[in-house]
Amino acid sequence: MSRRRFIGGALAAAGVVAMPSALLAGCGGSSAGVPELVVDPATPWWLQNNFAPVADEVEAFDLPIRGALPPELSGVYARNGSNPQSGVSTHWFLGDGMVHGLRLEDGAARWYRNRYIDTEFYRAGIDYSNGGGAPLGGSHQANVSLIHHGGKLLASGEVGAPYIIDPETMETVGWTDFEGELSASFTAHAKIDPVTGYLHFFGYFFAPPYLRYYVADETGRVIHATDIPVSANTMMHSFAITESDVVFWEGPVLFGAAGGGSFPFGWDESYGARIGIMPLGGRGEEIRWVEIPPCYVFHELNAYRAGGDVVIDVSRHPEVMNGERIGTVAPRLHRWRVATGADELTFRDEVLADDIGLEFPYGDKRILGRRHRDGWFVEFRDHPDTLDLGGIVHFDMQTGARSVWDPGLARQAGEATFVPGGAGEGEGWLLSIVYDRAAEVSDLVVLDPLNVASGPVAEVRLPQRVPFGFHGTWVADADL
Repeated sequence: MSRRRFIGGALAAAGVVAMPSALLAGCGGSSAGVPELVVDPATPWWLQNNFAPVADEVEAFDLPIRGALPPELSGVYARNGSNPQSGVSTHWFLGDGMVHGLRLEDGAARWYRNRYIDTEFYRAGIDYSNGGGAPLGGSHQANVSLIHHGGKLLASGEVGAPYIIDPETMETVGWTDFEGELSASFTAHAKIDPVTGYLHFFGYFFAPPYLRYYVADETGRVIHATDIPVSANTMMHSFAITESDVVFWEGPVLFGAAGGGSFPFGWDESYGARIGIMPLGGRGEEIRWVEIPPCYVFHELNAYRAGGDVVIDVSRHPEVMNGERIGTVAPRLHRWRVATGADELTFRDEVLADDIGLEFPYGDKRILGRRHRDGWFVEFRDHPDTLDLGGIVHFDMQTGARSVWDPGLARQAGEATFVPGGAGEGEGWLLSIVYDRAAEVSDLVVLDPLNVASGPVAEVRLPQRVPFGFHGTWVADADL
């Protein structure tokens, strides 16, 4: 056990699992005079407060720092999100992609830049007040996530081909179809096997074949592709891999379902939900399915093999897309266990945390697909009219212990991206963009992953407000 993990465990055992509000002022939080999170019912929640888009592309250099940035943090942090250039859209998920990038080096924050992703939708000035256009190839928002593989920083959306981003400038290079091998779409959540360096991804689409699985080698060359037989065009946001399996899940969110309101997908419980497991790098006809109770999962923490079982840790929503809200109940952390040894798969579901809403899971990617211990999440606080993001939660998946960085009621954190900085799992740093509602500013916050309750190691003040977005990544100097 590492010294940092021992200290974190000792603090948790002593009950020090959250940063006391009395200490928040020293880390930029506030506990008195906090402005209420008010939502105007006349305006969609995703167009107000810190979900609202920003109008300008800016850059700034030598950013002010509170605390001390670890000098080992040397590279570029980039985060993607939805930012409609018109200022309006019919859903949080529908808006032009915008990348926010920061260069950290030798204990300094050298620069910040935000740039629209120069998609075909962006160039055409697509009007998202009526839902936008049909996504295909480079015609989509590219607004969800970022992944670095094969020497390229790729920005992906829900449907469509990925865009290549220059990590030094945040400018768009262009979109790629992997030299003609990509038939329709590239997933928002591709996976890099840490042993082989291969990129595993899928694409779902609105017309048959609805689902296709791909493998690219460490250079980014597609070496395998196969169709997965499914019966409808469901919204399949993510998937998982183990060292020997590919894991898909379908929930009852279908294209064109009436429950989606102004979003093209909606809840149709009659479709049901299921998990499918096939060999890693295998053929589509090898997939086996097991039915599960209706629910929806946007994001998993990780999956791994445990003998004859496949274990998947997920943020589970009981229902989504049944109206304008993403979900009416905050997601809970669940552990799915699928027994694969018999002819028929069997399913068990365990609730790991039923007293706190947890989403945007992030793990140590160096052990992706293998048994894990650490998970980091954003707390979803209860609010009747909007998504109220809270602090950062570290969950020990082996012991169930948790620690929380509570930034105060006025501050709201985004996804915490793990950056490796030591040999052991969880040794490194967490990066999160945090919004301060009282001051109307955003900061890049650096936390100790194994002791998040101790609060920020450093905070970088950003030159403008950064709207709540989706997913980010770290590109180390060695990969630039």
